[in-house]
Amino acid sequence: MSSVVDPRERARAYAQTAHVDFYAEALKASEQFRKDYAGRLNMVKAAQMPFERSPDGLIKHIVNERMDTKECCLDIYMQFLPPGKASGKHRHLSEEVFYVVEGTGYDLHWDVRFDVHDAMEFDLESEAKRFDWAQGDFVYIPPYCAHQHFNADGQNEARIIVINSRILKAMGFDWFEQIESAEGY
Repeated sequence: MSSVVDPRERARAYAQTAHVDFYAEALKASEQFRKDYAGRLNMVKAAQMPFERSPDGLIKHIVNERMDTKECCLDIYMQFLPPGKASGKHRHLSEEVFYVVEGTGYDLHWDVRFDVHDAMEFDLESEAKRFDWAQGDFVYIPPYCAHQHFNADGQNEARIIVINSRILKAMGFDWFEQIESAEGY
């Protein structure tokens, strides 16, 4: 059985276009990455975790892509919620989880309505879902769900450890939106 090759396809396949070194450059970049990776932090001490007063409130970065750690997939930070106050309201395409280290409070989550016509369309539900949390609880936030954390205690600070994946960002889905800033920002 002989195969038929369209001569036009063969001509296109061998067309004289630009020549590049993408593959060879990727090999060199991977080699350099491995060398650099060997020198990255395997452990982050508390004193190496920087604070940031962000639109989402006061956070302490535990692991961040800019901190030169060996962790390449997750961003992790501690969020401080003052007595009776709330974080900013935001959403991002990656899912989020958090663990309550200290305090009591609640989250409001606005689920996303999604549709694709000529472009992707994201709308938020008008009614938020409420999730009460306390020390030791673990909370899951679905992808692109707008959310906000509230400290229900008027006298004591609440602290949560927030974990986000940065994998979607590397895939070209760096969709992150601050809808409202935390009070005082």
